[in-house]
Amino acid sequence: MPVSSRKNPVDVTFSAITAVASFSVIVLVVGILYVLFSESSLAISKFGVWHFLSSTDWDPVRESFGALTNIYGTVVTTILSLIIAIPVAIGIAIFITEISPNFLKGPIGVAIELLAAIPSIIYGMWGLFALSPIMGNYVEPFLQKMTTGIPLVAFLFQGTPMGIDILTASVILSIMIIPFTASISRDSFNLTPPIVKESAYAVGATKWEVVKNVVLPYSKLGVFGGAVLSLGRALGETMAVAFVLGNDHKITSSLLDAAATITVTLANEFVEADKDIYLSSLFYLALVLFMMSFITLAVAKFFLIRAERRFSR
Repeated sequence: MPVSSRKNPVDVTFSAITAVASFSVIVLVVGILYVLFSESSLAISKFGVWHFLSSTDWDPVRESFGALTNIYGTVVTTILSLIIAIPVAIGIAIFITEISPNFLKGPIGVAIELLAAIPSIIYGMWGLFALSPIMGNYVEPFLQKMTTGIPLVAFLFQGTPMGIDILTASVILSIMIIPFTASISRDSFNLTPPIVKESAYAVGATKWEVVKNVVLPYSKLGVFGGAVLSLGRALGETMAVAFVLGNDHKITSSLLDAAATITVTLANEFVEADKDIYLSSLFYLALVLFMMSFITLAVAKFFLIRAERRFSR
């Protein structure tokens, strides 16, 4: 019997709805980009691209603005938080999937999900009133003492420990992003075929060897995806960092100094922007953050696709 060429109305409606939903994402991204460009046009025309990105000025009184100090703070806190968070998150995922007894897997998994659900402002308040005194009175002086006389790292801990600085902000940020990498890594580890692990144990492999040579290689794409998700969250986090960073527009080599990030500057100074060039410069900062996030995630996606192709061969 010939197949009817008429399409089912339900299928047509379903296809149309999903297509509209998909293209709406593109429309939203383009719309956000258009608004950022249009609102920052005054600052773009006055400062240009290179001058704005390379200038350390941020002086609303003289109407002189540059993004370098904010970019520096954003990059340093993001990288440091990833350095702290990713090993801890992978360790949590390994413990849950390979080491923990069954009665502990549920509570630890719930705790991770609860950690991801806590609002960022709660992290900020906890960081300011609980973590900051601990960092300023104990952790940072200890790090100063331990690194004294080590030229390669001593400069990172110069200054007076206050607990309101880059290091404390990075620690808060790392605590916030741990659940994302840990959850995705845990799910990736659980996808490792049991027969592969059992075969490794059968030939005499230890638990560490199974994790190192079987589980991690098989799940590396999932772990990388979780790290990329954490990177996106760290780049755009505002409130938790705003409480403990200090919002000081300067470039410093010490992790014990206050600094500024793009998101913190936007949150703290948007209501104070009483001049057109001031407001336009803040929108210009937002545009810079948008492009930083887009480029970073695009590069990460590129390497992820290459790794998937290599892994599938």
